[in-house]
Amino acid sequence: MKLIDGVKIKKLRVIPDERGHLSEILRSDDEIYEKFGQVYYTTAYPGVIKAWHYHKLQSDNFTCIFGMAKIVLFDDREGSPTKGEVNEFFVGVHNPLLIHIPPLIYHGFKCISETEALLINVPTNTYNYDDPDEYRKPFDDPSIPYSWERRNY
Repeated sequence: MKLIDGVKIKKLRVIPDERGHLSEILRSDDEIYEKFGQVYYTTAYPGVIKAWHYHKLQSDNFTCIFGMAKIVLFDDREGSPTKGEVNEFFVGVHNPLLIHIPPLIYHGFKCISETEALLINVPTNTYNYDDPDEYRKPFDDPSIPYSWERRNY
């Protein structure tokens, strides 16, 4: 898959032992790291879609730490070498990844596991309650060439 310009992926290393496991998500010395804004988590129940939105000012760093999520990105940026591209990632317990999503990239996710999915985001900016840096479209907006339907290849 050709990555959208500015999108970066970090394969998360899971370190198991007889007590459980540990996985680092984001380090300040990672190539993917820009700056720290805050950390939050969000969940989705099986089959729930949370899409679409983008930010003008912040980058997001998304991962799924429980369950599985389909995280989808769409590049609608004028002048971008990857304008019109869609990236689709299956992230979670079976594929631990961190996805760096730069500003102006539409993104969203769908819980694809049989249990609730739990995602962590480490955005580069704090959330501004008075003037949120969020610009939304409905999950089924026809201007984004993507269907959230399950495909049985």
